Amino acid sequence: MTIDFRAEFDKRQEDFMADLISLLAINSERDDSQANKEHPFGPGPVRALEHFLAMAERDGYQTRNIDNYAGDFEYGEGEEVLGIFGHLDVVPAGSGWETDPYQPVIKDGKLYARGSSDDKGPTMACYYGLKIIKELGLPISKKVRFIVGTDEESGWADMDYYFVNNGLKDPDFAFSPDAEFPIINGEKGNITEYLHFSGHNQGEVHLHSFKGGLRENMVPESATAVISGAVNQQELVEKLSEFTKQYAVSGQVEVVEKGYQVTIFGKSAHGSTPEEGVNGATLLALFLNQFAFEGEAAAYLAIATNLHDDFKAEKLGLAYTDACMGDLSMNAGVFRFEDNSVDNTIALNFRYPQGTDEQVLKTGLEKLDGVSKVTLSSAHHTPHYVPMDDELVKTLLSVYEKQTGLKGHEVVIGGGTFGRLLKRGVAYGAMFPDSVNTMHQANEFMALEDLFRSAAIYAEAIYELIK
Repeated sequence: MTIDFRAEFDKRQEDFMADLISLLAINSERDDSQANKEHPFGPGPVRALEHFLAMAERDGYQTRNIDNYAGDFEYGEGEEVLGIFGHLDVVPAGSGWETDPYQPVIKDGKLYARGSSDDKGPTMACYYGLKIIKELGLPISKKVRFIVGTDEESGWADMDYYFVNNGLKDPDFAFSPDAEFPIINGEKGNITEYLHFSGHNQGEVHLHSFKGGLRENMVPESATAVISGAVNQQELVEKLSEFTKQYAVSGQVEVVEKGYQVTIFGKSAHGSTPEEGVNGATLLALFLNQFAFEGEAAAYLAIATNLHDDFKAEKLGLAYTDACMGDLSMNAGVFRFEDNSVDNTIALNFRYPQGTDEQVLKTGLEKLDGVSKVTLSSAHHTPHYVPMDDELVKTLLSVYEKQTGLKGHEVVIGGGTFGRLLKRGVAYGAMFPDSVNTMHQANEFMALEDLFRSAAIYAEAIYELIK
C-alpha cells in the first residue's frame, strides 16, 4: 500500500492550523503562586490540557485526564504499545518579544508564539500524523498511547505522577516530538546543583541585591543589582557604557531608594546550549566585580564572574568528555542574592555524559571559596542511550531518510526530553538540520513548512511502527 502522507496532511492543513493556533493562545506557563490540588502547576497548564483533550474527544478518542497532571488517549488494538509523549507547558515568555507571545502571528512563513517549536507545534504535528492513520483506517497491529504532560519544562512531576497513577502498563517503546531530526537516541544526564552563600557585606561598596534568570534551564536574558556606597551615578553610567559597548549588549542605571539599580540585558537560550545565549547575570557580575565589594558579597560576585562563558565548567575544574556522548555542559541559570540573607544561591544546570555523575560535580563545587554548601535538585535524569541497531531507531531513521532524502545518523544532546522516560525511548523531530532553533528565546517561532513536513514524517513513522 502506497500512501502519500504529505498529500493527506495538506488536505487537513487548514484544520491543523486552527487547532494549533487555539492551543498556542493559551498561556500555559507554570505558576506556583496559583498552584493547588486542582491545579498542580497553576491554572495555565490545566487549561491547555483540557483544551487538548477536548480536541481529541471531538476527533473520536476516549480521553483520560490524570488529575490535571497529564492526559492520554489510545488508538488501535494489540499487545504492544507505542507511546508518544508530548508536553503542553511552556517556559516563561520573558521580555524582548516583538509580538504578543500568546497571540500567534504568521510572518514570512513562520509562526511566532511561545510554544510554537517547544512543544505545542511538534505535538500537534504528531497528533495530526496519528489523525491521518485513524481517518484513513489503515490496518495496524499495535496500540498507540498518546500522552501529554504539563510540567516538562520544570521538574517532570507530571510524568512522575502519571506513571504511578495512570493504571495501565507502560508503553513498550516510545518517541517524543520534542527535539530534532534525524533522531535523538542519546541524552546526557541533567542535574541542577545550587551554590549557597550568606549575604553579608563589607567594604566601600554595598550589594543590596542581585537577581537574574527565570528558570534553571534557560540562559538569563537579563539581571539586575542594587548597589550603594563609594560609587556615583556618573561613574556608573560611564563605566557601564564602556562595558556594554565592549560586550555588544545593552544596560541601564537607575536611581532607587537604596542607591543605584544596574541592569544588563543579554539574550536567552535553552539551558542545554548555553553558548547560544548571552548570560545577562554573569555579565552583570563581571561588570560589578571591578568595584570595592568585600566579604560574602565579593565572594558571590567573584564566583558569578568566573562562570561567565564557562560553558564546559573548565574554570571550575569539572570539564569532562565521553567519546560517545561528548562534553559536559553547564548553564548558570538563576541568581538570587539579598543583603543579610543566610541563603543566597546560584543555580548551575549541568548536562553531563556517561562517565561522571552528580556527586563528582558536587564534590568539586564544594571546594569553591565562599560557598557555604552545595545542594542538588530533586529532579535528576541520568544519561540515556538507545543503540542504533534497535528496531525503533532503525525504523524512524528509515522514514526520515525516505521523506527527506537526507542520511540519518545518531545524535546525542544535552537537552532532556520525554523520550528518555522509557528504556526504549527516543526523541524524534520536529526541528530539521537546517532549522533555526528559537526554543526558550524571545520571538520563538517555527517555520510553517517545517511543521507541515514533520506532520507527514510522523504519520508515516507511526504507521511503520504499528502496522
